[in-house]
Formats: sequence, structure tokens, C-alpha cells
Amino acid sequence: MRVVVAGGAGFLGSHLCERLLADGAEVICVDNFLTGRPENIDPLRARGAFRLLRRDVTGPVDVAGPVDAVVHLASPASPVDYRALPLETLAVGAWGTRRLLELARRKGARFVLASTSEVYGDPQVHPQSEGYWGHVNPVGPRSMYDEAKRFAEALTTAHRATHGTRTGIVRIFNTYGPRMRADDGRAVPTFITQALHGRPVTVAGDGSQTRSLCYVDDLVDGLIRMLDAEHPGPMNLGNPRELPVLELARLVMRLCGADVPIVFVPRPPDDPTVRRPDVTLAGEVLDWRPRVDLPDGLARTVGWFRDRAAGPPAALVPRQSGASRSWASGD
Repeated sequence: MRVVVAGGAGFLGSHLCERLLADGAEVICVDNFLTGRPENIDPLRARGAFRLLRRDVTGPVDVAGPVDAVVHLASPASPVDYRALPLETLAVGAWGTRRLLELARRKGARFVLASTSEVYGDPQVHPQSEGYWGHVNPVGPRSMYDEAKRFAEALTTAHRATHGTRTGIVRIFNTYGPRMRADDGRAVPTFITQALHGRPVTVAGDGSQTRSLCYVDDLVDGLIRMLDAEHPGPMNLGNPRELPVLELARLVMRLCGADVPIVFVPRPPDDPTVRRPDVTLAGEVLDWRPRVDLPDGLARTVGWFRDRAAGPPAALVPRQSGASRSWASGD
């Protein structure tokens, strides 16, 4: 099997590349390192079945030889990144999706779009099933990401209807694990970084907003199963265990052995109040369900960050985005 992974140097993409190689596939990783990191894939470069194409997928994308599958993970995915790169985020959702769909069509390959739970916005239906249309602000501070993914879903659907392209759409809910950037603004790496460095842990609002967190190995397993299926989606992939962000912060502090205060900071506009996937469809079609429980997955993630905490502390300080601190989001 020969698979193109666009965004393969990112957090999720690098884990997918690693798993595909372990399963005996040949992997072509396409990344321009706008938000992906070379060190995520450095251990893979010595493998004969791995190839890196440093390329922006909003431009022409071609791969010599046969291709069995194309996975589109290329996009800024954290609040810090997509707010700093709004036009790039919209472009990769539009032009990047079209370029990769055309590649899949030319090669007769299976195409899987990594969409997001953000297409549901701040949901008014709970839990969120694939039949829910969402509650999204098209001009809000998250709109560049939400609407890029919603357009990408529409484009993927139209390509399937018009050209018969073998497409699939997965909606990925909050995922965590090793290789997350300490400064990407999401709750898990932010809480871990703060706790390991003895700094106050910052929680948005009163911390009552909820999230459902899926360990990266489980999420990658779902992506692999979607590649092997012919279902068009959309299909939710995520862990249906839901907990308040404040409870998550306390759990991270306990796993880090940190005795630090919790500081409450303003909650960002359009920050979702609840987030929990209905994964019934994935269970029925893919025979998939998450297996790693939250304390175990967080312990693995804390261990990975702890191993790297010996480096310069400045590299682990969460950066700021605009006037508000990036870690205020519960994503």
C-alpha cells in the first residue's frame, strides 16, 4: 500500500506516518513545515519506505507512481496557529483540499479528509452526531478554521458526486499525546507545561466547559480503519468520555506531582461550552472504539513532556496570540 499523508510532519500526521510504516505501507509525507516540525519525522527518514516531499499543498501536488490512498491532514489546527495564519488556514482548506482531491482522482486512490469537531461550533445538540448541522459563527475569531473545514467537507462531497472520487470524511474531536507542541495553545500541553515548570495552571472561565479527549494512538487506529473502508462519512472519531476543563487541569497537576495554584483567565469568544462525540457510526462501520483511558494516556503524555523538560525553559513557555493568552481556550 502506498499512502500520501499531507501534513505528515504535524502532531497527528507523524503518528499516522509511523503507524502506516509499521503496518508495512510505503509513505509519502507532504509538508511545508508551516506548523509541522522536522523532528517529528526525523526518526522515519532512514526508513526506505518513507519519503518526504517539502511542498505547500495549495500549489501543484503530484507524486510519481501509483498511490493507493491520500490523507489530508494539512492545516494549522491549534487556536494559536490558525489565528496567526488565517489566510493560510482558509487556503489549505480550499485550494489544498482541491489539489489533493485531484491527486486522488488521477491515481484512483481513496481520499480521507481530516475534518474537525469544530464544524459543530458551539453545539446546541449534545452529544454531537454526524447528522447535526452545527452552530457556527462564520465571522467569529475561530471562523477561519471552522469555515475552512466546512468548505473542505462540501468540496469533498461535491468531488465524490461529480467525479466518483473515493472520498471519506472524518470529524476529529480533541486528540492529545506525545509530540504536541508546548506552545500550541491547547489545554493538555499547556497544563502539562505549566505544571512541570511550577507555574500557575491557567483555566478559561470557571472551567465548567467540557471536552472529550482521545489518545492519539486510538485516533490513528480510527483513521487507518477509515482508509480501509469505503464509507463516505462524515464520521466522528473521538473519545465520548466527557469532563470539565477544570477537572482536566486538576488531573494533569496530580499526574505531574505539581503543587501549584489554578488561575482563572477570561474565556475566549465562541469557545464551545460542551464537546462530546457520538461515535455510534464509527463503532458500527469501522468496529472502532477508543481503548486508552484518560489517566493512562495523560500519564504517557506527561512522561514525554517530562523527558523534554530538561531543555531551555523558554522553549516551553506558552506564547500569546493577540491580546489574550493562548492557553485561555479549552481546546
